[in-house]
Amino acid sequence: MTALLTRTLKLSLALAGAIAVATAAQARDQIQIVGSSTVFPFSTAVAEIFGQNTSFKTPVVESTGSGGGMKLFCSGAGANTPDITNSSRRIKEKEFKSCVANGITPVEVKVGFDGIVLGSAKGGIELNLTPKQIFLALAKEIPVDGKLVANPNKTWADVDPSLPNVKIEVLGPPPTSGTRDAFAELALEGGAQKVEMLAALRKSDKKAFGKVAHAVREDGAYVEAGENDNLIVQKLQANPNAVGIFGFSFLDQNSDKLRGATVAGNEPTFENIAAGDYPISRSLFFYVKKEHVGVIPGIKEFVAEFTDEDTWGDEGYLADKGLIPLPEDEREAVAESANSLTPMSM
Repeated sequence: MTALLTRTLKLSLALAGAIAVATAAQARDQIQIVGSSTVFPFSTAVAEIFGQNTSFKTPVVESTGSGGGMKLFCSGAGANTPDITNSSRRIKEKEFKSCVANGITPVEVKVGFDGIVLGSAKGGIELNLTPKQIFLALAKEIPVDGKLVANPNKTWADVDPSLPNVKIEVLGPPPTSGTRDAFAELALEGGAQKVEMLAALRKSDKKAFGKVAHAVREDGAYVEAGENDNLIVQKLQANPNAVGIFGFSFLDQNSDKLRGATVAGNEPTFENIAAGDYPISRSLFFYVKKEHVGVIPGIKEFVAEFTDEDTWGDEGYLADKGLIPLPEDEREAVAESANSLTPMSM
Protein backbone atom coordinates (compact mmCIF):
# COMPACT_ATOMS: atom_id res chain seq x y z
CA MET A 1 0.00 0.00 0.00
CA THR A 2 2.86 2.40 0.86
CA ALA A 3 4.59 1.69 -2.47
CA LEU A 4 1.33 2.36 -4.32
CA LEU A 5 0.83 5.66 -2.50
CA THR A 6 4.42 6.70 -3.23
CA ARG A 7 4.02 5.88 -6.92
CA THR A 8 0.71 7.76 -7.06
CA LEU A 9 2.28 10.77 -5.38
CA LYS A 10 5.17 10.81 -7.85
CA LEU A 11 2.77 10.62 -10.80
CA SER A 12 0.67 13.43 -9.33
CA LEU A 13 3.70 15.66 -8.86
CA ALA A 14 4.92 14.97 -12.41
CA LEU A 15 1.46 15.74 -13.81
CA ALA A 16 1.24 18.93 -11.74
CA GLY A 17 4.63 20.03 -13.07
CA ALA A 18 3.62 19.40 -16.66
CA ILE A 19 0.36 21.29 -16.17
CA ALA A 20 2.23 24.18 -14.55
CA VAL A 21 4.62 24.43 -17.54
CA ALA A 22 1.77 24.27 -20.03
CA THR A 23 -0.35 26.79 -18.10
CA ALA A 24 2.57 29.21 -17.77
CA ALA A 25 3.37 28.93 -21.45
CA GLN A 26 -0.29 29.41 -22.37
CA ALA A 27 -0.18 32.77 -20.62
CA ARG A 28 1.97 33.97 -23.53
CA ASP A 29 0.46 34.34 -27.01
CA GLN A 30 3.51 35.67 -28.87
CA ILE A 31 6.50 33.67 -30.11
CA GLN A 32 9.80 34.63 -28.50
CA ILE A 33 13.02 34.19 -30.49
CA VAL A 34 16.60 34.79 -29.28
CA GLY A 35 20.11 34.04 -30.53
CA SER A 36 22.52 34.90 -33.32
CA SER A 37 23.04 38.49 -34.48
CA THR A 38 23.82 37.09 -37.94
CA VAL A 39 20.50 35.24 -38.25
CA PHE A 40 18.65 38.13 -36.56
CA PRO A 41 17.86 40.13 -39.75
CA PHE A 42 16.55 37.02 -41.53
CA SER A 43 14.45 35.94 -38.56
CA THR A 44 13.13 39.48 -38.13
CA ALA A 45 12.10 39.66 -41.79
CA VAL A 46 10.20 36.37 -41.51
CA ALA A 47 8.60 37.49 -38.24
CA GLU A 48 7.34 40.71 -39.84
CA ILE A 49 5.85 38.95 -42.88
CA PHE A 50 4.37 36.29 -40.59
CA GLY A 51 2.73 38.93 -38.40
CA GLN A 52 1.33 40.78 -41.43
CA ASN A 53 -0.06 37.76 -43.26
CA THR A 54 -1.46 35.60 -40.45
CA SER A 55 -3.76 36.05 -37.46
CA PHE A 56 -0.83 35.47 -35.08
CA LYS A 57 1.05 38.25 -33.33
CA THR A 58 4.41 39.26 -34.78
CA PRO A 59 7.12 37.21 -33.00
CA VAL A 60 9.56 39.09 -30.76
CA VAL A 61 13.14 38.59 -32.02
CA GLU A 62 16.16 39.46 -29.84
CA SER A 63 19.85 39.42 -30.73
CA THR A 64 21.65 37.74 -27.82
CA GLY A 65 24.45 35.91 -29.68
CA SER A 66 24.39 32.22 -30.53
CA GLY A 67 25.88 31.10 -27.20
CA GLY A 68 23.63 33.35 -25.13
CA GLY A 69 20.60 32.19 -27.08
CA MET A 70 21.43 28.52 -26.56
CA LYS A 71 21.80 29.07 -22.82
CA LEU A 72 18.35 30.65 -22.59
CA PHE A 73 16.76 28.11 -24.95
CA CYS A 74 18.13 25.07 -23.13
CA SER A 75 17.31 26.32 -19.63
CA GLY A 76 13.88 24.66 -19.59
CA ALA A 77 10.28 24.98 -20.75
CA GLY A 78 7.68 27.59 -19.82
CA ALA A 79 6.64 31.15 -20.60
CA ASN A 80 9.88 32.60 -19.21
CA THR A 81 11.99 30.69 -21.77
CA PRO A 82 12.28 31.31 -25.54
CA ASP A 83 10.52 29.14 -28.12
CA ILE A 84 13.18 29.41 -30.83
CA THR A 85 16.88 30.25 -30.85
CA ASN A 86 18.87 31.36 -33.90
CA SER A 87 22.45 30.22 -34.33
CA SER A 88 25.28 30.98 -36.74
CA ARG A 89 26.83 27.60 -35.89
CA ARG A 90 25.46 24.17 -35.13
CA ILE A 91 24.44 23.45 -31.55
CA LYS A 92 27.38 22.13 -29.50
CA GLU A 93 27.21 18.67 -27.94
CA LYS A 94 27.33 20.10 -24.40
CA GLU A 95 24.46 22.48 -25.26
CA PHE A 96 22.42 19.64 -26.71
CA LYS A 97 23.00 17.58 -23.54
CA SER A 98 21.94 20.56 -21.43
CA CYS A 99 18.71 20.84 -23.43
CA VAL A 100 17.94 17.15 -23.00
CA ALA A 101 18.75 17.24 -19.29
CA ASN A 102 16.27 20.10 -18.88
CA GLY A 103 13.51 18.28 -20.72
CA ILE A 104 13.92 20.09 -24.05
CA THR A 105 13.62 18.40 -27.44
CA PRO A 106 15.34 20.63 -30.03
CA VAL A 107 14.21 20.54 -33.65
CA GLU A 108 17.09 21.66 -35.89
CA VAL A 109 16.43 23.78 -38.98
CA LYS A 110 19.37 24.58 -41.26
CA VAL A 111 18.37 27.70 -43.18
CA GLY A 112 21.26 28.57 -45.51
CA PHE A 113 24.84 29.77 -45.68
CA ASP A 114 26.70 32.93 -44.78
CA GLY A 115 30.24 34.17 -45.25
CA ILE A 116 32.31 35.78 -42.52
CA VAL A 117 33.75 39.05 -43.76
CA LEU A 118 36.72 41.15 -42.73
CA GLY A 119 35.28 44.50 -43.72
CA SER A 120 36.38 48.11 -43.69
CA ALA A 121 34.85 51.46 -44.51
CA LYS A 122 34.74 52.40 -48.17
CA GLY A 123 37.78 54.56 -48.76
CA GLY A 124 39.53 52.93 -45.80
CA ILE A 125 42.13 50.17 -45.56
CA GLU A 126 42.05 47.66 -48.40
CA LEU A 127 43.21 44.10 -47.70
CA ASN A 128 43.92 41.06 -49.84
CA LEU A 129 44.59 38.29 -47.32
CA THR A 130 45.40 34.61 -47.05
CA PRO A 131 44.17 32.47 -44.14
CA LYS A 132 47.77 32.22 -42.94
CA GLN A 133 48.08 36.02 -42.81
CA ILE A 134 44.79 36.26 -40.88
CA PHE A 135 46.13 33.81 -38.30
CA LEU A 136 49.47 35.61 -37.99
CA ALA A 137 47.66 38.92 -37.51
CA LEU A 138 45.09 37.85 -34.92
CA ALA A 139 46.34 34.76 -33.06
CA LYS A 140 47.32 35.18 -29.42
CA GLU A 141 50.55 33.24 -29.95
CA ILE A 142 52.47 32.50 -33.13
CA PRO A 143 55.69 30.57 -33.86
CA VAL A 144 58.89 32.65 -33.98
CA ASP A 145 62.24 30.88 -34.40
CA GLY A 146 60.65 27.53 -33.51
CA LYS A 147 58.93 28.75 -30.34
CA LEU A 148 55.41 29.97 -29.56
CA VAL A 149 55.53 33.59 -28.41
CA ALA A 150 53.03 36.39 -27.79
CA ASN A 151 52.04 37.80 -31.16
CA PRO A 152 54.65 40.48 -31.97
CA ASN A 153 52.97 41.80 -35.14
CA LYS A 154 51.86 45.40 -34.67
CA THR A 155 51.06 46.29 -38.28
CA TRP A 156 49.70 44.39 -41.26
CA ALA A 157 53.11 44.91 -42.92
CA ASP A 158 54.71 43.08 -39.98
CA VAL A 159 52.60 40.07 -40.97
CA ASP A 160 53.62 40.37 -44.63
CA PRO A 161 55.49 43.21 -46.38
CA SER A 162 52.91 43.10 -49.19
CA LEU A 163 50.22 44.32 -46.78
CA PRO A 164 49.64 47.96 -45.72
CA ASN A 165 51.96 49.46 -43.13
CA VAL A 166 48.96 50.19 -40.91
CA LYS A 167 48.36 49.27 -37.27
CA ILE A 168 46.30 46.09 -36.80
CA GLU A 169 42.94 47.16 -35.34
CA VAL A 170 40.17 44.58 -35.63
CA LEU A 171 36.68 44.92 -34.16
CA GLY A 172 35.20 41.49 -33.71
CA PRO A 173 32.50 39.48 -31.95
CA PRO A 174 32.77 38.26 -28.33
CA PRO A 175 33.19 34.60 -27.26
CA THR A 176 29.39 34.17 -26.91
CA SER A 177 28.98 34.79 -30.64
CA GLY A 178 28.58 32.03 -33.22
CA THR A 179 30.46 34.28 -35.64
CA ARG A 180 33.44 34.23 -33.28
CA ASP A 181 33.29 30.42 -33.05
CA ALA A 182 33.06 30.04 -36.82
CA PHE A 183 35.80 32.60 -37.45
CA ALA A 184 38.14 30.75 -35.09
CA GLU A 185 37.38 27.41 -36.72
CA LEU A 186 37.38 28.48 -40.37
CA ALA A 187 39.80 31.39 -40.55
CA LEU A 188 42.22 31.07 -37.64
CA GLU A 189 42.45 27.27 -37.64
CA GLY A 190 42.57 27.21 -41.42
CA GLY A 191 45.46 29.67 -41.33
CA ALA A 192 47.27 27.85 -38.51
CA GLN A 193 47.36 24.72 -40.65
CA LYS A 194 49.43 26.67 -43.19
CA VAL A 195 52.13 27.34 -40.59
CA GLU A 196 54.67 24.49 -40.75
CA MET A 197 55.30 24.17 -37.00
CA LEU A 198 51.59 24.18 -36.19
CA ALA A 199 50.75 21.75 -38.98
CA ALA A 200 53.19 19.33 -37.32
CA LEU A 201 51.61 20.02 -33.91
CA ARG A 202 48.19 19.20 -35.35
CA LYS A 203 49.44 15.76 -36.35
CA SER A 204 51.02 15.04 -32.97
CA ASP A 205 48.56 16.71 -30.58
CA LYS A 206 45.24 17.93 -31.96
CA LYS A 207 44.08 19.29 -28.61
CA ALA A 208 47.20 21.43 -28.18
CA PHE A 209 46.90 22.58 -31.78
CA GLY A 210 43.27 23.60 -31.30
CA LYS A 211 44.14 25.61 -28.20
CA VAL A 212 46.75 27.61 -30.11
CA ALA A 213 44.72 27.89 -33.32
CA HIS A 214 41.57 29.27 -31.67
CA ALA A 215 43.14 31.71 -29.19
CA VAL A 216 42.63 35.35 -30.20
CA ARG A 217 45.12 38.00 -29.12
CA GLU A 218 44.22 40.12 -26.08
CA ASP A 219 46.73 42.97 -26.41
CA GLY A 220 44.35 45.49 -27.96
CA ALA A 221 44.81 44.56 -31.62
CA TYR A 222 41.50 42.66 -31.43
CA VAL A 223 38.65 44.49 -29.73
CA GLU A 224 35.43 42.74 -28.74
CA ALA A 225 32.70 44.90 -30.26
CA GLY A 226 29.64 43.15 -28.83
CA GLU A 227 26.66 41.68 -30.68
CA ASN A 228 25.49 44.93 -32.29
CA ASP A 229 26.86 44.92 -35.83
CA ASN A 230 25.48 48.42 -36.49
CA LEU A 231 27.90 49.71 -33.88
CA ILE A 232 30.79 48.21 -35.87
CA VAL A 233 29.73 50.19 -38.96
CA GLN A 234 29.86 53.44 -37.00
CA LYS A 235 33.29 52.61 -35.61
CA LEU A 236 34.67 51.62 -39.02
CA GLN A 237 33.44 54.86 -40.54
CA ALA A 238 35.07 56.79 -37.69
CA ASN A 239 38.37 54.91 -38.14
CA PRO A 240 39.22 54.10 -41.80
CA ASN A 241 42.21 51.97 -40.74
CA ALA A 242 40.08 49.61 -38.63
CA VAL A 243 38.70 46.26 -39.79
CA GLY A 244 35.48 44.62 -38.60
CA ILE A 245 34.41 40.98 -38.53
CA PHE A 246 30.75 40.22 -39.34
CA GLY A 247 28.48 38.16 -41.59
CA PHE A 248 28.19 38.67 -45.36
CA SER A 249 24.53 39.58 -45.07
CA PHE A 250 25.54 42.61 -43.01
CA LEU A 251 28.08 43.64 -45.66
CA ASP A 252 25.41 43.17 -48.31
CA GLN A 253 22.96 45.42 -46.46
CA ASN A 254 25.64 48.10 -45.95
CA SER A 255 27.39 47.92 -49.32
CA ASP A 256 27.17 51.71 -49.64
CA LYS A 257 29.35 52.11 -46.55
CA LEU A 258 31.52 48.98 -46.35
CA ARG A 259 33.71 46.71 -48.46
CA GLY A 260 35.02 43.24 -47.71
CA ALA A 261 38.61 42.03 -47.81
CA THR A 262 39.57 39.47 -50.43
CA VAL A 263 40.52 36.12 -48.86
CA ALA A 264 42.55 33.51 -50.77
CA GLY A 265 41.91 35.46 -53.96
CA ASN A 266 38.13 35.46 -53.57
CA GLU A 267 35.93 38.42 -52.76
CA PRO A 268 33.07 37.87 -50.27
CA THR A 269 30.23 37.84 -52.81
CA PHE A 270 26.92 35.97 -52.95
CA GLU A 271 28.19 33.95 -55.92
CA ASN A 272 31.56 33.03 -54.38
CA ILE A 273 30.00 31.92 -51.09
CA ALA A 274 27.27 29.91 -52.84
CA ALA A 275 29.90 28.22 -55.02
CA GLY A 276 32.08 27.39 -52.00
CA ASP A 277 34.99 29.46 -53.35
CA TYR A 278 35.11 31.97 -50.51
CA PRO A 279 36.90 30.07 -47.71
CA ILE A 280 35.34 31.66 -44.60
CA SER A 281 31.73 30.52 -44.88
CA ARG A 282 29.39 28.62 -42.55
CA SER A 283 25.88 27.22 -42.17
CA LEU A 284 23.10 29.08 -40.34
CA PHE A 285 20.43 27.45 -38.15
CA PHE A 286 17.49 27.95 -35.87
CA TYR A 287 16.24 25.53 -33.21
CA VAL A 288 12.62 25.00 -32.17
CA LYS A 289 11.56 23.93 -28.67
CA LYS A 290 9.18 21.06 -29.46
CA GLU A 291 7.66 21.22 -25.97
CA HIS A 292 6.20 24.66 -26.80
CA VAL A 293 4.58 23.61 -30.09
CA GLY A 294 0.82 23.55 -29.62
CA VAL A 295 1.20 25.53 -26.40
CA ILE A 296 2.55 28.85 -27.72
CA PRO A 297 0.36 29.83 -30.70
CA GLY A 298 1.89 29.94 -34.17
CA ILE A 299 5.22 28.11 -33.82
CA LYS A 300 4.44 25.44 -36.39
CA GLU A 301 3.08 28.07 -38.77
CA PHE A 302 6.19 30.24 -38.29
CA VAL A 303 8.42 27.28 -39.21
CA ALA A 304 6.29 26.73 -42.33
CA GLU A 305 6.70 30.39 -43.32
CA PHE A 306 10.49 30.30 -42.83
CA THR A 307 10.89 27.11 -44.89
CA ASP A 308 8.61 28.22 -47.73
CA GLU A 309 10.27 28.58 -51.15
CA ASP A 310 9.08 32.18 -51.41
CA THR A 311 11.00 32.86 -48.19
CA TRP A 312 14.29 30.97 -48.29
CA GLY A 313 14.43 29.77 -51.90
CA ASP A 314 16.67 31.02 -54.70
CA GLU A 315 14.18 33.78 -55.50
CA GLY A 316 12.87 34.19 -51.93
CA TYR A 317 12.78 37.44 -50.01
CA LEU A 318 15.60 36.31 -47.68
CA ALA A 319 18.00 36.03 -50.63
CA ASP A 320 17.40 39.75 -51.18
CA LYS A 321 18.64 40.28 -47.63
CA GLY A 322 21.86 38.34 -48.19
CA LEU A 323 20.97 34.77 -47.22
CA ILE A 324 22.81 32.22 -49.38
CA PRO A 325 20.14 29.53 -50.01
CA LEU A 326 20.70 25.81 -49.50
CA PRO A 327 20.72 23.65 -52.65
CA GLU A 328 17.16 22.80 -53.71
CA ASP A 329 17.28 19.11 -52.74
CA GLU A 330 18.67 19.98 -49.29
CA ARG A 331 16.00 22.66 -48.80
CA GLU A 332 13.31 20.07 -49.54
CA ALA A 333 14.77 17.61 -47.02
CA VAL A 334 15.21 20.25 -44.31
CA ALA A 335 11.70 21.63 -44.88
CA GLU A 336 10.17 18.16 -44.54
CA SER A 337 12.09 17.48 -41.32
CA ALA A 338 11.31 20.92 -39.89
CA ASN A 339 7.61 20.89 -40.66
CA SER A 340 7.20 17.37 -39.24
CA LEU A 341 9.09 18.62 -36.14
CA THR A 342 11.53 15.73 -36.26
CA PRO A 343 13.74 15.78 -33.12
CA MET A 344 17.41 16.24 -33.89
CA SER A 345 20.20 13.87 -32.87
CA MET A 346 23.92 14.54 -32.41
